[in-house]
Amino acid sequence: MAKIRVTVWNEFRHEKSHKAVSDVYPQGIHGQIAAFLGANADITCRTAWLDQPEHGLTAEVLADTDVLIWWGHMAHDEVKDEIVDRVQQAVLSGMGLICLHSAHMSKVFRRMMGTSCTLKWREVGERERLWVVNPGHPIAEGLGPYFEIPHVEMYGEYFDIPTPDELVLMSWFQGGEVFRSCCAWYRGKGKVVYFRPGHETLPIYYQPEVQTVVTNAVRWCKPAAGGRTVFTCPCVEPIEKFEVEK
Repeated sequence: MAKIRVTVWNEFRHEKSHKAVSDVYPQGIHGQIAAFLGANADITCRTAWLDQPEHGLTAEVLADTDVLIWWGHMAHDEVKDEIVDRVQQAVLSGMGLICLHSAHMSKVFRRMMGTSCTLKWREVGERERLWVVNPGHPIAEGLGPYFEIPHVEMYGEYFDIPTPDELVLMSWFQGGEVFRSCCAWYRGKGKVVYFRPGHETLPIYYQPEVQTVVTNAVRWCKPAAGGRTVFTCPCVEPIEKFEVEK
């Protein structure tokens, strides 16, 4: 069986400029995500980041990617629009896209959603409880009724996104807010997942339940049978023969 080819994209800026970030993620957030994903026999990973030529997302790289994972926070506006166009077309043709945490404000995610993608937030290190609201969904496989993350940055409703085609997880925070924390959409032949947990100075991507969700999302997002298809807008001949009445 062919392995799922994952590209983990990260700005890779915080890790170079903030010791508190590099202390938690010495190989970068992308490095940690690629490490736990790559430990699965059915997944192979590469990484890419903002300051590479074409942000590391050349046409060749995207053609060789089944699922793209996106992390962004401090440099959303530096992503070139032509790269966003390229990613969008790849998703529409069948590539999966998983946007994590603060990537809700990335150009890529907002392009795929068509909305502002704004939300409420608070950073005090409170506890989060994530409830599985769609236990039959493949992304929830291996989870119990809920799991908790001891210290997080709060994201709260209203989250300005299109109504998810499938909602998998809902969060509750100590401060009282709730949030749609794992949402899935279909776009063209591709699938898009937003997963909320994650923070540059908190070890969230080391937590087993978080790794389970991301890994399950990769398997769910992979291209459908038949591979990727570039959509065009052709003029076609009719399937059935007919005569136009005059």
